[in-house]
Parts: sequence; C-alpha cells; structure tokens
Amino acid sequence: MPIYEYQCDDCGFKFEVFKKINENGNEVCPECNSKKVNRLISPGGFILKGSGWYITDYPSESRKKAMEAEKKAASSSSSDNSNKKESKKSDK
Repeated sequence: MPIYEYQCDDCGFKFEVFKKINENGNEVCPECNSKKVNRLISPGGFILKGSGWYITDYPSESRKKAMEAEKKAASSSSSDNSNKKESKKSDK
C-alpha cells in the first residue's frame, strides 16, 4: 500500500497515511482535527540490494581496467596459495 504524506494548513503538522490508491482522500489532521490538509509530493524510497550492482551495469573504462587488475591479482594470489599447499603436502 502506498504511503501518502499530508500537511495541515491550520497548524502545519505533517503526517503520513497508508491507504489504497483508489481510496477516498478525506483526511483529517491528527493534531487539530482540521479538514484543511494538502497532500505533499514526496520522493519515493528505494533500497539497493545485492553486492556490486553498479559493477555489472555499464562500468566506466577506468572501472573495467580496475576490475581486470583485481582479477589478475586474485588469480595470482590463489595460484601462489595452491603452490604453497602442494609444497606442504609433499614435505609430509
């Protein structure tokens, strides 16, 4: 259900109302019980979830180069670690 934000003309109190889109807009100020309220236009909220959504969505050239460098560094460090593990196994 959408959240609608209102402001009272008489006392200036701002309040929010949860209601369906097709529901009537006969709102009353909870502070002074005035029927002179105006609906405000508020920015919608959103939440970005997941890891690195911006990395896969059209990265810049500098970001592409940085990603390639990160991959090379990660692959070389993982191969170094696997070589160390193999040498430890052979020592035993």
